[in-house]
Amino acid sequence: MSTATLTATLTHTAALARLGHALSDTTRAGVLLALREAPSYPSDLADALGVSRQVMSNQLACLRGCGLVEAVPEGRRTRYRLADEHLAPALDELLRVVLYVEPGCCAGGRCTCAA
Repeated sequence: MSTATLTATLTHTAALARLGHALSDTTRAGVLLALREAPSYPSDLADALGVSRQVMSNQLACLRGCGLVEAVPEGRRTRYRLADEHLAPALDELLRVVLYVEPGCCAGGRCTCAA
C-alpha cells in the first residue's frame, strides 16, 4: 500500500469514526435525523427530543466538533443545520440499509440486535 493510499485510508477511517461517534448516542442521532428535515433551534430540538437545553447544548457542541452540524447566528438566536448537503441523503440511505438488514431490531424502543 502506498503512502498516499494509507493517508487517504486513515483520513477516511477518522471520518467514519466521527460519524460513528455521533450516531452512538440516541440524542445526537435524533438531532441529525431532525436536521436532515430542516434547520432548527436548540430549544426546539430539546423539546422534540425530550431532553434539557443543557443536554442539547452539549450534544450540539459534540456534533459541531465532529464537523456534522454548523451554527448559523440569527440575531440573538442560533439555528443549527447539517454542515454538508450530502449528509441528509447519506443518513436516509444508512437508515434504509440498517432497516433492511434487521427491520424489527429496535421495534418498541428495545434493541434486540445484540441479543
